Amino acid sequence: MMNPRLTLRRALLALTLLAAGACWAQQAKTTRILVAFPPGGPVDFVARTLADALSKELGQPVLVDNKAGGNGAVAAEQLMRSPADGSTLWLTSVGAVAINPALYEKLAYDPQRDLAPVSLVVNNVEVLVVNAKAPWNSGADLVAAARAAGNKPITMASSGTGSVPHLAAEQLNDAAKINLLHVPYKGAAPALNDVIAGHVDGFFGDIPGLIGFVRSGQLKAIGIAAPRRHPLLPEVRTFDEMGVKGVDSDNWYALFTAKAVPAAEVDRINRAVRAALANEAVRSKLSNSGAQPTPSTPAELATLLRNDSEKWARIVKAKNIKPD
Repeated sequence: MMNPRLTLRRALLALTLLAAGACWAQQAKTTRILVAFPPGGPVDFVARTLADALSKELGQPVLVDNKAGGNGAVAAEQLMRSPADGSTLWLTSVGAVAINPALYEKLAYDPQRDLAPVSLVVNNVEVLVVNAKAPWNSGADLVAAARAAGNKPITMASSGTGSVPHLAAEQLNDAAKINLLHVPYKGAAPALNDVIAGHVDGFFGDIPGLIGFVRSGQLKAIGIAAPRRHPLLPEVRTFDEMGVKGVDSDNWYALFTAKAVPAAEVDRINRAVRAALANEAVRSKLSNSGAQPTPSTPAELATLLRNDSEKWARIVKAKNIKPD
């Protein structure tokens, strides 16, 4: 006959081993944040700032995995090939999920069909900058000059056709009823170089990427494309304040995962992201760069994605914008 004490000890040992195994499995799991840009850029900076705090909240390693290429398609395809268990996230800017579907006839992914929104991470409102020696001190000055420009239109650089800087300039064209001449570049760096050199008149861009040039005096900020002024540029008025309504461009960054990931897992990750963005060190680092920490619920991000997709699609179609 089996000893009851021995049976109890074996049962307790089995439970201990089971608990230890579950704990080990959780610790062994790694979360990857896919970034569709090379290391060192603004999206990569936000991902790496978030990763350490998110790791503590999830109780497991969080690694940043750069998958550049295809205007986000490489990262999106990697996400869709990954296990649908929430271990792979995609931190993307607005372009790849809210602009590309209208810009490209054939896209390897459908954000509405293939992606599960997790959380908005940061807002990056656009600011209009011009050469430091330009005669305009406000967006209203530039609009007035554009109306009087005649046969020599004011030129606006962008980081590429269909990019947020391009579409922000088109928003200004429509709102002010002017005709700024679009000059596309292959990336923001060469575009900014030519604005600083005075070869092109202006550029709409994210504040994190421009604040250093403004502070150094190489560029002049003359208008905020958002409903409210930015805390790092409190003296720069919004276009709304200048009487030019409808210039509202936000190159937000948000986390998505695969559509098949269970809702409970998405909610668990969302809670961890919100806690990580509430960390004062994380908030300060992001805010000091010009990005504005803005966590959301999955439902709020889904609504934002839907609204911005419709907003940008209207401009792309109305202007018949085609990718380079």
